[in-house]
Amino acid sequence: MPIFVWEGKTPDGRTIAGEVEAPSEAILRYRLRRQRINPTKIARKARSLTIPFLSRVSEKSVAVFTRQLATMINAGVPIIQALDILAAQQENKAFKKILQQVKLDVEGGTTLAEALKKHPKVFDELFISMVIAGETGGFLDQVLNRISAYKEKALALKKKIKGAMVYPIITLVVAILVLIIILVYVIPSFQKIFADFGSALPAPTQFVINLSTFTKKHIAHIFLGIVGLIISIRLIYHTEKGHYLLDNLLLKLPVLGDLLRKTAIARFSRTLSTMLQSGVPILQSLEIVAKTVGNKVIERALLNIQKRVRQGEAMATPLADAKIFPPLVVQMTAVGEQTGEIEGMLTKVADFYEEEVDAAVDTLTSMLEPMMMIFLGGLIGGLVISLYLPIFKLGAVVGG
Repeated sequence: MPIFVWEGKTPDGRTIAGEVEAPSEAILRYRLRRQRINPTKIARKARSLTIPFLSRVSEKSVAVFTRQLATMINAGVPIIQALDILAAQQENKAFKKILQQVKLDVEGGTTLAEALKKHPKVFDELFISMVIAGETGGFLDQVLNRISAYKEKALALKKKIKGAMVYPIITLVVAILVLIIILVYVIPSFQKIFADFGSALPAPTQFVINLSTFTKKHIAHIFLGIVGLIISIRLIYHTEKGHYLLDNLLLKLPVLGDLLRKTAIARFSRTLSTMLQSGVPILQSLEIVAKTVGNKVIERALLNIQKRVRQGEAMATPLADAKIFPPLVVQMTAVGEQTGEIEGMLTKVADFYEEEVDAAVDTLTSMLEPMMMIFLGGLIGGLVISLYLPIFKLGAVVGG
């Protein structure tokens, strides 16, 4: 939508100005008059070049905003005033404009959910559905608190997993760089020395020299091949079939697959519990949870579960038939359905699997550190030994 810069007069004669996103000038004039502002000047603002990374609204910013909005509504602050205050204190310019637009839409008579729905990149379907339920039931502050709590837990889980991956990734990158430097710059200088020996080199040394020659000659092709492989994997991942196959493969990997499965189960349980507690219907909740679970294999299973629940089955039965969810999840869901406390049971499942993820991440980290050290030591040590084998052989001959 275009952005307009406007000026206008208030009923007491004051001149105020601002800029806002609107479908057209006529609609903006209508909105301003609804706010008892008489527009005197409206001009369309030229679009400026924005850098996506800098204009991105982080999940943490949304979680903080949601928590603050819930607190202010609970304290009795009118929603328009609360939005105005939160927009004014927002440091992220992109988020600031969005909140200003939401405030104007709410002032114009739309519901908060309808105003937020215009910004799907910031407020997802889960967020909107829960806000609709909160506005309909008259407990918006409670729903916003649940959303912020859910987002905070999801962010903490994501941060934990990303933190565990940082060390091995950095180690692997450093190892590759060191290997390239040795192969391209160090080994050729040894090759000149070995050329004067006048005898056949040991097999490991000859292999390293051949590898160095190949790397130095084809380094550009190797680099392009790696880039091409990464791009190919990304393109495959963005297709429905490719995404499913890669997610299925990841779930079958030792250690990592178990961690990914537990993460997805924790996210599924937490999201479904939060939505049901907020009054979102179970069929709609299952559809949204399927889209946000983060794994195509589990997404398909959840959509099949939703289909069977729509046909009148209890959720525990198709959950068991999916062969993806552990017996604990199935049994807890069955007990929850029988007692009418499915939200509470799912919360307990989420708590349990979040702890399991924490333990799995700690185990993975403790395993990766010595494995990476062995890998690095073996790689560099093997190269060094290969280079010094001819020198040891020459020393033995001279000593004899």
